Amino acid sequence: MVQKIQPRFLDYTSAHAVAQNFGTPVYVYDQKTLEANAAAVLAFPNAFGLTARYAMKASPNAAILKIFAQAGLHIDASSGHEVLRAMAAGIAAEKISLSAQELPEDLGELLDAGIKLNACSLAQLERFGQLKPGGEVGIRINPGAGSGGNNRTNVGGPSSSFGIWYEWIPQIKELLAKYSLTAVRIHTHIGSGSDPEVWLKVSKMNFEMVRQFPDVVTLNLGGGFKVGRMPDEKSTDLQVVGQPIKEKFEEFAAETGRQIRLEVEPGTFLVGNACALLSKVQDVVSTGEQGYDFIKLNTGMTELLRPSIYGAQHPISLLQSEEAASSKEYVVVGHCCESGDILTPAPGDPELLATRNLPVAQIGDYCVIDGSGAYASAMTPKHYNSYPEAAEVMLDQEGTAKLIRRRQKLEDIWANEV
Repeated sequence: MVQKIQPRFLDYTSAHAVAQNFGTPVYVYDQKTLEANAAAVLAFPNAFGLTARYAMKASPNAAILKIFAQAGLHIDASSGHEVLRAMAAGIAAEKISLSAQELPEDLGELLDAGIKLNACSLAQLERFGQLKPGGEVGIRINPGAGSGGNNRTNVGGPSSSFGIWYEWIPQIKELLAKYSLTAVRIHTHIGSGSDPEVWLKVSKMNFEMVRQFPDVVTLNLGGGFKVGRMPDEKSTDLQVVGQPIKEKFEEFAAETGRQIRLEVEPGTFLVGNACALLSKVQDVVSTGEQGYDFIKLNTGMTELLRPSIYGAQHPISLLQSEEAASSKEYVVVGHCCESGDILTPAPGDPELLATRNLPVAQIGDYCVIDGSGAYASAMTPKHYNSYPEAAEVMLDQEGTAKLIRRRQKLEDIWANEV
């Protein structure tokens, strides 16, 4: 069999139509998938109510925010800029929660508008107290353990700066008393969950933190649900992982009389597999019998950085006007003059090359890189080698492609230079 992996929602005809209308490289989102994922998150098992937030850092295009808002999701923002971006897309301030490494200068104005804050350090809690004495606040706590594909995606445990270390709870209480604050929400997030068992274990541990804050009414368990991009990878079943969590909420209520509301805030789960990066083969080269055959694309780390920094794996397919009769082992690389612009690294090792068995490639073939919805468009070294930002399109419920971000004009790259 020549073609081992088929694209999730593109074929040659639809890819050709998108390329003809919008050019390549281009991100192609699928509205049906986005809405189905939103429904799955909103069905997360819960005992006493659920607020499901979209971690917009995963992919912040206004069209995506609007689809999720229409579905009933709230927003998790990671910076003041994201808060303003969400509000510009029509999201009500009271439906936005901010958990940030850096608090914005205009935090007071954003709080006045109605956003919620999770203080992620003692200094942040102090600043909130100065701005809103007597106010209600969320507290992000580092529970001392985490789960992730590697140290860069693990945001819990002693190697992570995210949240207030769990041993500093006495200092948290001192600041709450100092400014007459009420902690109404405990927030934890342990990472991009490669291990659902760790996620479940730490989620249960969080009730020990809730117990120490008698006014807390909401427990936010973050996101980090595993999404299987490759065919041999499994995605987290939210019903399976959520049921024992629901039971823990019920047990806590029976023991304490406190009915705690659940919050979750996935990003990748909602958008990861809802987008394909469509590109073209622009060259095919070889380094001889002892080397490799390379497919060079007209995309790369400028649109998808995850393989270069994480060794992340994405399904790669070639779509051809006439199917090739045979296949070869190829290393797929990007268009940047950068040795690290590799789209097929070894799993988890961006320093090591790996090959993919693909149809014999021809210049002009379409290449589809699936699983490009999360931390792709949102997290790229924009303008490296002076490549403009790629366009983004949305396939609506009827499969019609609509532009949701124009391709950047080249001259816009240097428009701010003086």
